[in-house]
Amino acid sequence: MNTIRLVIVSGLSGSGKSVALHTLEDAGYYCIDNLPVSLIASLAQYALVSEAPTGERFAVGIDARNPARDLQCLPQTRASLQEQGIETEVLFLYAEERILIRRYSETRRRHPLAEGDRPLADALRTEQQLLEPLRENADWCIDTSRTTVHDLRSLITERLTDHRHGLSILVQSFGYKHGVPTDADYVFDARCLPNPHWEPRLRAFTGRDTCVRDFLEAHDATETLYEQIHTLVTHWLPAHLASSRSYLTVAIGCTGGQHRSVYLAERLAAALEATGNPITLRHRELS
Repeated sequence: MNTIRLVIVSGLSGSGKSVALHTLEDAGYYCIDNLPVSLIASLAQYALVSEAPTGERFAVGIDARNPARDLQCLPQTRASLQEQGIETEVLFLYAEERILIRRYSETRRRHPLAEGDRPLADALRTEQQLLEPLRENADWCIDTSRTTVHDLRSLITERLTDHRHGLSILVQSFGYKHGVPTDADYVFDARCLPNPHWEPRLRAFTGRDTCVRDFLEAHDATETLYEQIHTLVTHWLPAHLASSRSYLTVAIGCTGGQHRSVYLAERLAAALEATGNPITLRHRELS
């Protein structure tokens, strides 16, 4: 019998949990939303003994409507499942409070904890406190504040449906003027390099284009910074693998996220392919 895989999807309401579950369902997972934490062990037992055509991949959505004591016990529940040979991962989604409030305003939906005249902001903060044990126990946290539905689906498809062994690495470029990604493990600043934006002939291009690459590679500082980033990341990969981590996010930023960071992210992702780990490349501002 192949290894049973269980993905626990949780996070703040409005951050994209439904999108995540639908994406996993499209990828062949048997998905259950709003499952009480106390029933996860029963689902696992069903998965172990059942011959039903549900496959060997399951995903459950967990939210703050669970009793607080059950949410606090989830790490122990997860450890028990892993002892039984069930491969378990926790995905946690979140977004900035102002973004969540805007999304609720646009959809006119009611927050599950906003009962009576309770302000939405108060409900969001209570939810954040209740779900903190899940966030601390998560393998992968995604800040969806600046992530489109299409981007989120792509990230989940590439990282949670790729069954190659190893450390799943996301290399992401971004623009500082749009905010630093808060879900990154490493953040590198490429604003010290010459900026192609100030070359009129290069402004309309990106770090994917040959003319921009040629411009950046003509400066020794570009090679120095790239080599330092590559050396640091590859040096610590064995330590991350030894600690049983499943995901690693490396973010490289420049001012607008169009030229320098894109060039370095493209180059780093291509080099990391040689490690044999699953690699995902994302350009946040280009999407």
